[in-house]
This record gives sequence, structure tokens and C-alpha cells, in this order.
Amino acid sequence: MSNQKKQWGAIIVMIALFAMIAFVTNLCTPMATIIKNQGTISNVLAQIGNYGNFVAYLVMGIPAGMLISKFGYKKTALIGLGVGIAGILIQYCSGLMDINTSGIGAVFAVYLAGAFISGLCMAILNCVVNPMLNILGGGGNSGNQLIQLGGVFNSSAAVACYILMGALIGDAAKAKIEDAAPALMIALAIFVVAFIVICFTKIEEPKQAPVELKQVGKVMGYRHFALGALAIFLYMGIEVGVPNFVQQYLSNDMKMDGNLVGTIVAVYWFMMLIGRFVGASIGNKISARAMITTVSIVTICLVVFGIFAPATLVQFPGVDWGNLSILWAEIPMGIFAFLLVGLCTSVMWGAIFNMAVEGLGKYTSIASGIFMTMVFGCAVMMFIQALVADAVGYINSYWVVVACAAYLLFYALVGSRVTRRAE
Repeated sequence: MSNQKKQWGAIIVMIALFAMIAFVTNLCTPMATIIKNQGTISNVLAQIGNYGNFVAYLVMGIPAGMLISKFGYKKTALIGLGVGIAGILIQYCSGLMDINTSGIGAVFAVYLAGAFISGLCMAILNCVVNPMLNILGGGGNSGNQLIQLGGVFNSSAAVACYILMGALIGDAAKAKIEDAAPALMIALAIFVVAFIVICFTKIEEPKQAPVELKQVGKVMGYRHFALGALAIFLYMGIEVGVPNFVQQYLSNDMKMDGNLVGTIVAVYWFMMLIGRFVGASIGNKISARAMITTVSIVTICLVVFGIFAPATLVQFPGVDWGNLSILWAEIPMGIFAFLLVGLCTSVMWGAIFNMAVEGLGKYTSIASGIFMTMVFGCAVMMFIQALVADAVGYINSYWVVVACAAYLLFYALVGSRVTRRAE
């Protein structure tokens, strides 16, 4: 507790960064709706923001761990924020370009570059925030509580992102990239403030063990970890794919108002927020294996039901935060089921990580870097689901999500069994 009292400024900044990771990352999905309506754009091309953002994890996951090893958490956080500021500004510049004059290809190229650079920032900050909150909390239960608190703010920021972007998009058919400028400026302002605050915040850091690339091969030799890395790769397709293609379906097929769509899709992230509260409260009583087994089965059931559900419309709530009132919209019963998946995805990352690093000992730090690299699976799975959506429609594209959840179930029941421990 004394450690927390001495460094509350650092704690607040880390939690703010935890929130901003979700805010900036989730900008990509509403932006896909905007891009989709810039012309005759396929679902595959509309997801370029997600591709750029998450492929960056492939590039920066392990190097971020090396930066921490060489410079420490504080300096690495400052490096990440500097990179993030550049990425946000480049995305903002793409909105200033005239598509008719510059060409849609040039605009998309600038936006993609900005999304990729922002993704580098997210990878760096993700490697910093989780361990730093644990350190600032004093480790153990107190450190875990701070991480869970950070997760709550992370989910809250995702909710806020969808609501804000929905309000900015309005009529999706008329939306332009520059309409997202206010959201980008909010992210930019918080990054600048965080950079300044961290510069003047004293953070006591532990000594870092060197991280070497040759350790990657050694840790991948542990079967339960290698299968766990694949589980994280596919999990990203569930977490982001479910709300992403709900947004595209409601905006493009049902032609719903962007503001209303934003409030509806935000419910998915609100479900994750609820799930994280619940997961934190029962995490010391229920094993990670039992958690993943349960939520994987529920995810499969919800998604399969959503695919085959009748076209019956049901009332679904959203929130008008400007007037603090509940908005009710009619959406297909299947979409309702998809949005409930947020309750399941809320506990997947932590539980998979917990099973995958069991028994790794001295290799745990490099394992964390590999896990961060596997986040690029989101880009791959978004590409695959977008291909399926172009071929057979948004609803049938959810068979990709079913396949991902089925693998998680396999990992929980079979793949996560530890067959060898590090010496």
C-alpha cells in the first residue's frame, strides 16, 4: 500500500494508458464503416486499419520486450507515446486529403501508415502497462487488483470509442475520414499529457534481465506454450471479429444510423466490462482451464444460434449519453446473440496466458513478448472473415468465429496440459 501511496501519479497514468490502448485500437472498426462507404470498397479493403494496427504487433512484440530490458519501463513508455503521437497525426492527415484530388489509393496509404505506426505504439504500451501496474501495486494480490482495475478502464474506453465514433459518423453513407478527427484529437491530447506526466513522474523499476532472440526458439519448444500462442492468435479473431462485423452488418446491410449503431455495438464492450468484474471476483476460485472451457462452449452456442436464428426483430438497448437516456432499436435476434459473446471474451486473454506460461519460469518474460506478437492474429482473422463476408455475407462469416472458439475449447481440454517444465 505504501508503494501505491508514493506513486499514485504513475498508477493513474498507467491506467489512463490502459484505457487509451483500447480507445485507439477500437477506432479501427468504426473507421472500417467509413472506409466501406468511400466508393465500391470490399469488406477486405475496408479493414485496412485493423490490418495496419495489428500487423504492427508482429513487428514490435518481441522488440518491445528488448526495449524494456535496455531502457526500463519509463523510457520505453515515453518511446511508445512518441510513436503513438506520430501515428495519430498521420491518421489525422489522411482525413485532410481530398480523395478526388489525391486519389483514394493515396488517402488509404496514408491512413494505413498511420494505423501501422499507432499499432507499434499499442504493442509497446501493452508490454509496459501490465507489468508496471503489477510493480506499482506491489505485486501479488494488490498488483493483480490494479491490473483488473486497468482492465475495467480498458473496456470502458472501448465503450466510449464506439459511442463517440457512432455520433461522429451519423449517416454512414455520407461519412468521411475527416469526421473521425475529434476522436483522433482526444487520443492525441491524452497521449501528450501522459508523455509530460511520465517525464516528471519518478518510477522505481526492478532490474531487467536481458532478452535475447535465441530464447524464442527455446520457449516455443514447450508444447503447451506453443499451442497457447496459437490460442491467443485465434482469440483475437473472436474478440475483435464479433463486434466488427456486427457494426458492418448493421451499417451496410440494415442501413441503420451510425449514432445508433455505435450505441448498440458499445454494448458488446459493456458486456466485456461486466465479464471482467465477474472474472476478477471469481478468478481465485475457478481455474483458468474451467473458465476457458465454459466460455468457449458458450461462445460456440451463441454464435451458432446467431447464424441460424430467425429474422425476428427484437428490442435492444443502447444509451444516448448526451441526454442520459436509453435508446431502443430493433435488431435481428441473431445479432443480439453475437453481442452477448462479449461476456465470454472478457476472461479469455488472462486465462489463456495463465495456462500457457505455467511452468516456464525464467522464460516467462520472453513468453510475454511472444504473446504480444501473436496479437497480429487479429489482422489475419479479420482478413479471413472479411473474405468470407464478401463471398457469403456477414452472418455466415461468423463460422470463422465458431472455428476459433472450437480451437480454444481444444486448448483448454487438451492443449494446455503441461508436459515439460523449465529447469
